[in-house]
Amino acid sequence: MGWTSGARLTRIERNEWKFPKRDEIEALLDLYGVEGDDRAHLLSLAEEARGRSDWHKYADLFPGALPDLEAEAVRIRTYEVVLIPGLLQTPDYAAAVSLASQVVPPEQIDRKVESRMARRAVLDLPQGPQLTAVIDEPALRKVVGSHSIMAEQLRFLIGMAAHYKVTLLVIADESGAHPAVDGAFTLFDFPRPEPGIVSIPTVVEALYVEDEDYFDKHALIFDAVQNLALDPQRSLDLIGSIAAEHDKRA
Repeated sequence: MGWTSGARLTRIERNEWKFPKRDEIEALLDLYGVEGDDRAHLLSLAEEARGRSDWHKYADLFPGALPDLEAEAVRIRTYEVVLIPGLLQTPDYAAAVSLASQVVPPEQIDRKVESRMARRAVLDLPQGPQLTAVIDEPALRKVVGSHSIMAEQLRFLIGMAAHYKVTLLVIADESGAHPAVDGAFTLFDFPRPEPGIVSIPTVVEALYVEDEDYFDKHALIFDAVQNLALDPQRSLDLIGSIAAEHDKRA
């Protein structure tokens, strides 16, 4: 993403940013020739501001810019095929996903889970993003960890659907093939005129693409799958019925 783009610099100078990054603060201090005690004071204020959100403590676990994107976005739209979206995962579910990936070292799984829970706090901030999650039914049925973990996860989803910043929709299996059936993706919308970013998950780490045409195509695909999904209440009813199935098999 163009973190040093003209549009972003304008938002920074207008105090329209959300979570200042230390390297951005340092670049601005260099630009304006701020040194000595004034520089140290401003850097300490930046660290204090970032300290109000816990996710920055886990920066070493994210080779990409995911936490910053989530914090800066005004809207997040995510489509998932076989997994529950990261911001909506329970600790046990997140741990099972990390363990199954065989990419996260076992000794880091606990911190990985903690980081995911810390990231979710961005939804509770007044300036935090709106989240629209469209989930394909197979993600609700796939047994990640155990049936009891899945039942707990789905009940948690139902609870998160009541969050004023969360819209949760399910694509029922009976809908068949659709424009996004090939794979998951997430759209990050930022204050205009800053361009949006598409995130595509891979086995090792996500890819982040900042390209207007690429973003617009994925936005159209998201609109299509959102229109195919069950309405919010029917989505919750389906999630509840599948949770009950997991309970019976636990």
